[in-house]
Amino acid sequence: MTEQRNELQDLALKYRGYLWALACASLGPGFRNQLDPADVVQATLVKAAESLAVSPVGDEQSLLAWLRQVLKNVLVDEYRRLHRDRRDIRREQQLLENSVDSSALGLQACLAADQTSPSQAAVRNERLLLLADALVQLPHEQREVVLQRYLQGRSVAAIAESLGRTVPAVAGLLRRGLDQLRTLLPDAGLQ
Repeated sequence: MTEQRNELQDLALKYRGYLWALACASLGPGFRNQLDPADVVQATLVKAAESLAVSPVGDEQSLLAWLRQVLKNVLVDEYRRLHRDRRDIRREQQLLENSVDSSALGLQACLAADQTSPSQAAVRNERLLLLADALVQLPHEQREVVLQRYLQGRSVAAIAESLGRTVPAVAGLLRRGLDQLRTLLPDAGLQ
């Protein structure tokens, strides 16, 4: 039991921010009224620690892919729980899985990702985790705009409409959020 607790603590320390950013982007503003991304991350980490005790995952890239899959499963389970009576589960499951995948790609796209060697991939993964942790540190409105723009791929106009703000206000939040990320991560290679 102590070993499992240590594995959970290690996972939580290293990957919490990454999973949180993916959960936020995957849930979108509408689902965040029903599900808290922090609860989804906690459930993901608990399931991951339980599974790691049975069958450990190899390298970090495999671990990240596996954690994304665990997150997808938790999101689908939570969505099923919330919408038992009115759903087309195949459609919903596909939407959530695609959302996690596109969010992960969006997060990776924020970094210069032309690396191909294993050492360069490891450096990129480390930068990805640092970026996710930095996203958590942004003020709520800036974080929301950055997540919607870069992880969900939404236009500034669409974000403004969803938040009930003007386009210049959203552009300002986006600029300030990116400036703060660059300050928090001066060597991360943010585009």
